[in-house]
Amino acid sequence: MTALPPGWTRKDPTVICLGLTAMDHIWSVEQLPDSAGKSRAAGFASGGGGMAATAAVAIARLGGRARFWGRAGQDAAGLAMQRELADEGVDIAGFRLFEGARSSVSGVLVDPAGERTIVNFRGANLPVDAGWLPLEQIEQAGAVLADPRWVEGAAALFSAARRARVPTVLDADVAERDIFEALLPLTDHAIFSEQALTAFAGKDGLARVAEFGCTIAAVTRGSDGIDWIESGALHHLPAFSVTVIDTNGAGDVFHGAWAMAIAAGADSAAAAGFASAAAALKCAHGNGRAGIPDFAQTLDLWRPKT
Repeated sequence: MTALPPGWTRKDPTVICLGLTAMDHIWSVEQLPDSAGKSRAAGFASGGGGMAATAAVAIARLGGRARFWGRAGQDAAGLAMQRELADEGVDIAGFRLFEGARSSVSGVLVDPAGERTIVNFRGANLPVDAGWLPLEQIEQAGAVLADPRWVEGAAALFSAARRARVPTVLDADVAERDIFEALLPLTDHAIFSEQALTAFAGKDGLARVAEFGCTIAAVTRGSDGIDWIESGALHHLPAFSVTVIDTNGAGDVFHGAWAMAIAAGADSAAAAGFASAAAALKCAHGNGRAGIPDFAQTLDLWRPKT
């Protein structure tokens, strides 16, 4: 059995992930388009995506116990995503399909350098009410994670987690300002993409995020690593060096791995190292979730044997 890192209390903590699940259609192209026109794809694949859903898959692959809470339409995409999550070992008891609703679908273009362009349809007629969520289960979790795509559900999850003293992790992807202003006061670990942080609070906006009372205010910067503020101090961790094949889903894997590490008792530095290693290994493989590593692979990159 792979030894646990210092500070970890268990390898298989429970994390509840709430938010977006989308069906991704992924095309491999020679270059990302910069104008209208036609181009030929070298490859194509379809599979489940979405921030919180992919984070849940990452947690399950890494050996944690993942529960996904979310919404989709009772359509072909919704049924396929439900089956795929279950096949990955994710608990989908809190994942509901709604008749008359349409599931979220994304078109993803990936170039040879691993960079991607995403066009996302967020779904239609999905109910916003979060009253059906099994919030009593939060006490069983070591951490909860949400993205900003279902703000009513995220607010309900985070509020209940605060009452139960369970750490909250926000996957702060690009969203409207009022959404962040609603969720950040309920967030313990706010982890922004660089694009989202710049849009919300400016290029050097971590201090602004910390003002909302977040224990951790962080930003992932791709190949430039991660920066975070904790207790007023700025920290930095460089990215791991890998040959990048596909960055699609890397941020989702990072957030899932971070939440799992926190649920296992890790401090912020250990969470950053573990999550950075998992995300880097994902980038070294193509086809979205196919490249998500397991626990041993992640430890081998993060804490190589000497």
